[in-house]
Amino acid sequence: MPKILIIDDEKAIRNTLKEILEYESYSVSQAEDGPTGLDMLIKDKYDVVLCDVKMPKMDGLEVLERAQQVSPDSAFIMVSAHGSIETAVDATKKGAFDFIQKPPDLNRLLVTVRNALDRTKLVTETKTLKKKIAKSSEMVGSSAALEQVRKAIAKVAPTDARVLITGPNGAGKEMVARQLHEQSGRNGGPMVEVNCAAIPSELIESELFGHEKGSFTSAVKQRIGKFEQADGGTLFLDEIGDMSLSAQAKVLRALQENKITRVGGEKEISVNVRVLAATNKDLQQEIADRNFREDLYHRLSVILIKVPALNDRREDIPELVQKFLDDIARDYGNKPKKIDAAALDYLKSLDWRGNIRELRNVVERLVIMSDETISADDARAFAGK
Repeated sequence: MPKILIIDDEKAIRNTLKEILEYESYSVSQAEDGPTGLDMLIKDKYDVVLCDVKMPKMDGLEVLERAQQVSPDSAFIMVSAHGSIETAVDATKKGAFDFIQKPPDLNRLLVTVRNALDRTKLVTETKTLKKKIAKSSEMVGSSAALEQVRKAIAKVAPTDARVLITGPNGAGKEMVARQLHEQSGRNGGPMVEVNCAAIPSELIESELFGHEKGSFTSAVKQRIGKFEQADGGTLFLDEIGDMSLSAQAKVLRALQENKITRVGGEKEISVNVRVLAATNKDLQQEIADRNFREDLYHRLSVILIKVPALNDRREDIPELVQKFLDDIARDYGNKPKKIDAAALDYLKSLDWRGNIRELRNVVERLVIMSDETISADDARAFAGK
């Protein structure tokens, strides 16, 4: 049941609002002044706060400002008999969800409360989703090789330096990119990913820079490209070694000038983007073979981070297996299965050419095909090696 707090020095107003809201099946609490309301916000969680502006001891705008520190997810609706445009604007700037006048129109009050509850729900869901994403991109393991990567991320992430992430397929290059974004000052902005190998060469420029309506046969409407979508955040160019030379030239210009031009357009558009790139190819060899621009390589590789293959950090396999067992159990809605030491030893002895991605697939197969405890015999039978 949604919880609502009413902060108002007029008892009659509090009681009237409480009666209306409880009739709508909300749980309603009351506070007769600002300090009492703040104490209640510290001690309990409220989805919506209806707060009077003019009150003794502490006015509503001060309550709003202080509440941002103790209960930032609560949606504040300011209520006042002395409303003005200036007050409403001031309240909105300080973080209020909405501003309504006394005596409130019943329908407007209920609609505003419902909208505020929807906003609170979205904020909560977004935070939960971000936690899930952060957990899914968590780098598991305590090997020396992985620790070097973590240290590099910690140093580089707070800067806006471009990073080139290298390593074999399935080793976790995308996880490194996500960690760089999450630990940066841009983590409040978007992280936009582009798999350069999955997009046909004739479409990559439109994907990256967008296009104007009518710029080519199938361009039936204007399209915003990935550079614009990532404005204020991070653009991750995965498998950059597979990008066409013509697209490389445009990416180089975008990095040099922080401006892009849509396909079929003439207007230059400023973009504020941090670019991270990843590849499983030897770009120095690609440069020698004239498949990759050397000047773009130097633009992208301000910092180089090499992600080790799983074969180079076998000591991390038990931790990775346990994480996968937990993740798979959560996805299937089951209790996590156990794995015995002999099975782990067998998995550690295998050649993991597909790296972490292959290990995850093998663990899922073992979960499906084995009994409550995964044995060495199960691992030998179902690992597919």
